[in-house]
Amino acid sequence: MNRIQLKRAHILRMALSGAYSMSQDGHGETFLLRALRIAAVVALYWFISITMVFLNNYLLDNRDLNAPLFVTFYQCLVTVALCWVMQLLSNLCPRVFNFPSFKFDLKISREVLPLSIVFISMITFNNLCLKYVGVAFYTVGRSLSTVFNVLLSYVILKQITSFKALLCCLVILGGFWLGVDQEGEAGSLSWSGVFFGVLASACVSLNAIYTKKVMSAVDENIWKLSFYNNVNACVLFLPLILIFGEIRHMASFSRLADPTFWGMMTLGGVFGFAIGYVTGLQIKYTSPLTHNVSGTAKACAQTVIAVVYNSSSKSMLWWTSNMMVLFGSSAYTWVKSQEMKKIQNSQDTTTKEKLLP
Repeated sequence: MNRIQLKRAHILRMALSGAYSMSQDGHGETFLLRALRIAAVVALYWFISITMVFLNNYLLDNRDLNAPLFVTFYQCLVTVALCWVMQLLSNLCPRVFNFPSFKFDLKISREVLPLSIVFISMITFNNLCLKYVGVAFYTVGRSLSTVFNVLLSYVILKQITSFKALLCCLVILGGFWLGVDQEGEAGSLSWSGVFFGVLASACVSLNAIYTKKVMSAVDENIWKLSFYNNVNACVLFLPLILIFGEIRHMASFSRLADPTFWGMMTLGGVFGFAIGYVTGLQIKYTSPLTHNVSGTAKACAQTVIAVVYNSSSKSMLWWTSNMMVLFGSSAYTWVKSQEMKKIQNSQDTTTKEKLLP
């Protein structure tokens, strides 16, 4: 009896101190340690994502360098090189680095090719949007991904969206049009930027749909998919760079031999590679829903930083458009997560009923 009481007292002390909580890996850890780890992962995601946007804006906004395709091609090349480096480090130090080992296979490359075409369209239009609209309007300019996701899911996958989710899409559309109107009022609207933003949003949705289709070809491994996507992208970008005459622009660029310029270009590629890792990390230590909420909050912080950095003065309606986009996106994420929970609970109930004698 005394031993049982002592055991209960020991468990109670552990619970009060937080030492009895469990991590996702199943190892005991304090609540404080877990909270700090999640905070660190979220902070890392914010830092890399926001820095990457500002860095790309710096590279693409360069008046002397009118070569957005080459900038994107170089970043894809850096990603491919980093995949090879990570494989090498993983083989040399498997306890420190954990990266899948794979060799280039032409058959897999062909299977991934349709996705790669959508992928290069997505990152090209995304960078062109960033080139013409700047960071402050970037969130609104690229806000229609959710709307296209609903539309394309119905057209391609024949999936019907609930009324609540459609209402969220209407809020996003309202925020988008209000943002475009306010940019026009301020005299800073770029219709080219808006056009490329809409195309980028459509390609983001297509990218998600095609990714699901080709994941089986790469053994459900996101790093393997990233490798083949970027290898294909490097090949596909070469004729486009030649067709659009960007070789000529690069040849006449005054900073072509400047190590600082190439350092910034390489850093952009490194951050592009890192965003895939930290995105997966944030989902692992939180949840897909929390990741989407974090991404929305990050977009809000990114907009505020851009406005403060550029010492811009924005109207109340301009800020309202951003809030509508962010609120609509967050609400859509919440609605879809609730619907998924209902479907899962219904499936669990059906399974239990089948197992009952």
